[in-house]
Amino acid sequence: MSTWHDVGAADEFIEDEPRAVEAAGLPVAVFRVGEALFALHDLCTHERVPLSEGFVEDGCVECPLHQGLFDLRTGEARKAPCVKPVQTYPLRVADGRVQIQVLPQVVATT
Repeated sequence: MSTWHDVGAADEFIEDEPRAVEAAGLPVAVFRVGEALFALHDLCTHERVPLSEGFVEDGCVECPLHQGLFDLRTGEARKAPCVKPVQTYPLRVADGRVQIQVLPQVVATT
């Protein structure tokens, strides 16, 4: 069974301003690109730096430390030195509120 966690009002998430939130005790970065919202684990897989502090362009976030890139849709590493994908989380907007789904096995292993 999964759980949805409320992380804020949808209109609080601004394009080009990644936002760090917490869902089930996990650090999550939320990104807005146009009308779309994306949620990634908020730590680079290369050097545990917050991706919420990164630069967003062309559907990717750039790690602020080594400029590796991650695809916002899939979490796929797109540019070295990052090679391992970052965890993505399902996200929905319900009644104007952003909710992130965290699966129990993710909470147990992260």
